[in-house]
Amino acid sequence: MPGELVDNKGKGQAGWSWPAIHPEGRKFALIAAVGSGLTAFLAWETIAWPLAFLTLGVLAFFRDPQRAVPQSSNLIVAPADGLITLIQKVPPPPELRIADGTGAGLGDGVLTRISIFMSVFDVHINRAPVAGTIRRVVYIPGKFLNADLDKASEDNERQHFLIERSDRVLVGFTQIAGLVARRIVPFVKPGDIVAAGQRVGLIRFGSRVDVYLPEGTEPRVLLGQKCVAGETVLAEIGQAPVLEGVIQ
Repeated sequence: MPGELVDNKGKGQAGWSWPAIHPEGRKFALIAAVGSGLTAFLAWETIAWPLAFLTLGVLAFFRDPQRAVPQSSNLIVAPADGLITLIQKVPPPPELRIADGTGAGLGDGVLTRISIFMSVFDVHINRAPVAGTIRRVVYIPGKFLNADLDKASEDNERQHFLIERSDRVLVGFTQIAGLVARRIVPFVKPGDIVAAGQRVGLIRFGSRVDVYLPEGTEPRVLLGQKCVAGETVLAEIGQAPVLEGVIQ
């Protein structure tokens, strides 16, 4: 079923299935499972049961479900599962703003930034918001503040990505570590060509992703909305709709 074409007219097939477990999590689950089995064999139930629940928790955290990714060329899809906690007009970070040997950056003007907060219950596999070439991957060491705070974008450990579309439009996004996140893992490198919705990295364990929309583009999502990586349409390039919503 992976790679199957579906549409809004009913073409294709869909059905629920158990999500795969990403290889990054299998070793942790195996360690916890072995520990649970060993302590159970030794009749140390007070340790065996917590380790058994830890095994299930690790498997759930590293789940990697399939996603139906919209294929319209001008759509920007969510790179992360989670809650949209901030929509702001800000200058891009210096690592994405300036031009370097990889080509142009996002420039010095203010852009709309959408921040997606991932709790420990969300899927933590991050995906490319648009199709194109990875022009920049920049890792910045930093603090581990609450990822829900505005200043986490400048203070926390983070990793910036810059994607250049075939029409030269640039889209930047940033993985930001949180209170308990201690590792950001990229799956791609500069020069790689990615499809919209392709897996590009993960963050362990609870964190945030910022997306910088191109100039003249505004969100098609609302503050407080839940989004799904690779499926939720954050914006359409060149479109600036005015949307209002009611939390109820």
